[in-house]
Amino acid sequence: MLQLLYAFIFGEMFVIVSFLFKTPVRKLAIVTVDRIKRGRGPLLVKSVAATFVVVLASSLYSISKIQRRFLQAPLNPTDQVLVSNHMLQASLLGFVLFLLLIIDRLHHYIRELRLLRKAMEAAKKQSRSFEDGKSVSAAEHKALLEEIAMLKPKIKTLESECGVKASKAMALEAEVEALRKQSEGFLMEYDRLLADNQNLRSQLQVIDHKSSHSLNKKSM
Repeated sequence: MLQLLYAFIFGEMFVIVSFLFKTPVRKLAIVTVDRIKRGRGPLLVKSVAATFVVVLASSLYSISKIQRRFLQAPLNPTDQVLVSNHMLQASLLGFVLFLLLIIDRLHHYIRELRLLRKAMEAAKKQSRSFEDGKSVSAAEHKALLEEIAMLKPKIKTLESECGVKASKAMALEAEVEALRKQSEGFLMEYDRLLADNQNLRSQLQVIDHKSSHSLNKKSM
């Protein structure tokens, strides 16, 4: 499960980074997201997101259940390992859902920005045709200039929003890197706890063997 979540996170990070830079990969990513949002794609994405939410809720419930048990008695090494595993899984699921939301919003803003740029290019072509001497009434020319003036603030607003989203994506990349390091620490702690658990079991087996041996001697 953890390997699958890491694959989702790195895939979503790749899509976000491809959105930030104008490369052929960006066009491919946009076309892919466009196709996903058509037909049965939205239903599939919602189903996957709902599954992640259910697994996240299950992990949180398991953590709270173990913590309630801790109020009654100290946690054994197995419970500590389970708590660490559930916390790591819940954190990764939260990041997957958050990055999925970021991809959806970035794709939406990029499409709006493209539409506005096309409108601006059409307006510029019309203005050039005016300069070339095509007969256009003064009222239409004025309306076109007003439309251009209305589109410019929208483009600036979208560009600023894209800049904000880009900075958030960079921050998310740093957070994912920190989470990766934290997960490595969790895995090391998990291995240590497994080793301790194995040692405890070995000690218990030795004690049981000694006690059974002593009982056999007494009975003889």
